[in-house]
Amino acid sequence: MTTWVLLRGLMRESRHWGEFPQLFKHAIGAQQIVTLDFPGNGKLFRQASATSVQDMARYCHTQLTQLGYTPPYNVLALSLGAMVAEAWSELYPGDLERLVLINTSLAPYSPFYQRLRPQNYPALTLLLYGSATQRESLILRLTSTRSQTENLQAILQQWVAYAGECPISAMNVLRQLRAAISYRAALTIPAVPVLLLGGQQDRLVNVKCTLTLAQHWHCATRLHPAAGHDLPLDDGVWVAQQISDWLAS
Repeated sequence: MTTWVLLRGLMRESRHWGEFPQLFKHAIGAQQIVTLDFPGNGKLFRQASATSVQDMARYCHTQLTQLGYTPPYNVLALSLGAMVAEAWSELYPGDLERLVLINTSLAPYSPFYQRLRPQNYPALTLLLYGSATQRESLILRLTSTRSQTENLQAILQQWVAYAGECPISAMNVLRQLRAAISYRAALTIPAVPVLLLGGQQDRLVNVKCTLTLAQHWHCATRLHPAAGHDLPLDDGVWVAQQISDWLAS
């Protein structure tokens, strides 16, 4: 039975996928879709976040085993989640069958100023100490290009509600940032098929990071001309279609 595991990024939880998991399941005919939260996020907000990407990958491996899912897994992961997926492929190569990585960035392949655009450095203070509304407004502005979408305010209100129900602490934000900044991937090509997806209007991470990985890994790559960092939010139908086409090929 095919199991797809969905992983999100910094300060995000499973509910931030919105309607995408069902859309994706229908598009590709997936038998099982599992959305995991990292410790410190979502329902696990009372736990301490891991301070290394490798520990986040170990958590995924252990949690899926405890939940009764058997490998191999296909992993669809965004941003920090995609870093975790890459580390997972190094630590437990037998766990994974395919990787779809969205708007990720990895040292040593890309420099720090591409992995986090310098104009966003001051925003880190707001992520740590701002109110839930300030944090979520900032994240939505940085990760989505849907500024003219009618339901954008509804999305923001929903995200603020999530933050109120499962508040992430400043310490856990710092722990996750530390994990992302300190992680260095191996200079080897993943042993499983990889599809890289990128938004060309990503305001958070330079899309050059995706292109650089594609060059080193010699893997399939698709770029969305108008989407931002949160590709499944900006155009989930496009994401599902790219993956469906890739699987068919």
